[in-house]
Amino acid sequence: MAKLSQHIDRVVQAATDPGAAARSRLTASWRRSLVHHGLDPGHRQDVQRVTEPALAERRARSEAMLRVAATKIDALYQLLGSSGCGVLLTDAEGIVLDLRAADGDVGVFEAWGLWPGSDWSEASEGTNGIGTCIAETRRVIIHRDDHFHARNTAMSCMDAPIFGPDGELIGALDVSSARADQTESFNRLIAAMVVQTARQIETDTFRASFPKARILVTEAPESDAAALLAIDRDDLVIGATRGARRAFGLAQTGRLTPVPTADLLGRDEGPTGFEKAERAAVKRALARASGNVSEAARALGVGRATLYRRMKRLGIDENR
Repeated sequence: MAKLSQHIDRVVQAATDPGAAARSRLTASWRRSLVHHGLDPGHRQDVQRVTEPALAERRARSEAMLRVAATKIDALYQLLGSSGCGVLLTDAEGIVLDLRAADGDVGVFEAWGLWPGSDWSEASEGTNGIGTCIAETRRVIIHRDDHFHARNTAMSCMDAPIFGPDGELIGALDVSSARADQTESFNRLIAAMVVQTARQIETDTFRASFPKARILVTEAPESDAAALLAIDRDDLVIGATRGARRAFGLAQTGRLTPVPTADLLGRDEGPTGFEKAERAAVKRALARASGNVSEAARALGVGRATLYRRMKRLGIDENR
């Protein structure tokens, strides 16, 4: 009890000091929890849960993410489950949608409120892995006494956000443990795996949203961000992950206005307009016909003589 009281005093003192909040992300989260959300760090009631119908509705809204994530969180659990960790997936509001935990740990996780339907938003639980990850849209480690509520200080939580195809936050991936011997260095190792798995979920969700597009993987300013572009048959960029949007200065969220790939990547296109499109179409037809002009002409729906005239006008060498 004395330790819990000390934690409460420490949180309140730091959260009511505007200077401390400005110097530390953790203290800033404590301040949000205390001042903005009006929470009490000594609050002892159980974690709030949504009703079963409400949970079913949320799972239906997140169906695409859940379908992609299932095998990913299974694999992550296989790596970490034997160490007493649970793997949780939430929606963008911090409601737990799915859980992987060992049979022997299920009772512990349910007692801690780490259970489908539980509300781990920062507005409900104050500073915690899931809620703070969502509030700040970044990877976080909330180790034991970093939590706002004193009753949560036995837990360690490692989290990473998941962004959807339109750049909006769609969920968070969490690994939580209540083991007393779990060290901060071990937490950092787990956090790296959580980030990697979250990016895999984000990448595969993006690919599934553009099944007919060509997917181009690019470099992102953040090393842990998924940076992909979806390019249609007309060589227009029609989709981009959050990392790619930042890398190329695109709108951070929402549906993209199509933009030529060459314009975005800064490449010299050479001929422009209809001439470029016609030249590309002829060269593709010749390539598919292995250079056979008659076969290429049939594929294009023109006569052989007509194709020869077009090739000459477009500067395409038959021999080459």
